[in-house]
Amino acid sequence: MKVLVTGAAGFIGMHTTLALLARGDAVVGIDNLNDYYDPQLKRDRLAEIARQAPEAPFQFLALDIADQGALLGLMASEQFDAVVHLAAQAGVRYSLTHPQTYVQSNLVGFVNMLEACRHHQIKHLVYASSSSVYGGNVKMPFVETDSVDHPVSLYAATKKSNELMAHSYSHLFGLPTTGLRFFTVYGPWGRPDMAPMLFASAILAGKPITVFNHGQMQRDFTFIDDIVAGVLATLDRPPLADAGFDRQHPSPAMSWAPYRIFNIGHSEPVQLLQFIETLEQALGQPAIKDLHPMAPGDVVATYADTRALSDWTGVHPSTSLPEGVAKFVNWYLAYLPK
Repeated sequence: MKVLVTGAAGFIGMHTTLALLARGDAVVGIDNLNDYYDPQLKRDRLAEIARQAPEAPFQFLALDIADQGALLGLMASEQFDAVVHLAAQAGVRYSLTHPQTYVQSNLVGFVNMLEACRHHQIKHLVYASSSSVYGGNVKMPFVETDSVDHPVSLYAATKKSNELMAHSYSHLFGLPTTGLRFFTVYGPWGRPDMAPMLFASAILAGKPITVFNHGQMQRDFTFIDDIVAGVLATLDRPPLADAGFDRQHPSPAMSWAPYRIFNIGHSEPVQLLQFIETLEQALGQPAIKDLHPMAPGDVVATYADTRALSDWTGVHPSTSLPEGVAKFVNWYLAYLPK
């Protein structure tokens, strides 16, 4: 299979690319290598792909999904079988200060991708949604059939919009689409704006770590290998139209069109303070906690119900928090800029 991976220099994109190559797929990766965080980390991820898979059929192109002409040209020339669309502007707090960036990448870029898939007979589009779409929901665990009509950040609103736009293309053009709501992904080669790297860097430097809501938060921390297993398993099983879809009581997670939405998480929420303690143990150093109130756009807890994904693919998360944190720390200590 020939697969386009967008955001290939990103955290999930790099690991997904390596997993596809390892099983024999051909991959073209694209990324605009923007400076939301240090582009050197993105270049290092690409170098890691080359190191681990030097003979694999992989090509990388610096390309922005907001550039419709370039994207359509790529799709026409390469004739992909499927697309794993991970490119997006990430980050809840950044969306408070840079809204236009989210419009260009997450809305304009997503429409460009849908149009490219439509016109080039893509057999399956798997795309990144987010647990952030659950917004102000307080019923736990989060289930794909829950209403997600109350986002608390622009980032979340763009991800919900992606799901709606994907459905319209599944309905109008028969494009099979699967949206994956990722829950707090962590592991080696992770993003430096997320808690594991922020905390590890500060702890090793003897600096305070910023802990929001005084630590009274829960996150469904999900190790990267478990995320990638879910991505590949869903990629291999495109959704079909649900002939028994009940339009009088419609489920938001499926459709009469070839469309599905899945949570992809560990299904075991962890207290933030417990995560910090696990990280302290792995690093062998205590953290200095700087406690703050809740941040705007943030939520108190996330908790994934992943039964639908397991039923559809047979995939179950298997990496425990201590195991995952230890793997992250081992990578981080080796990667630290010399």
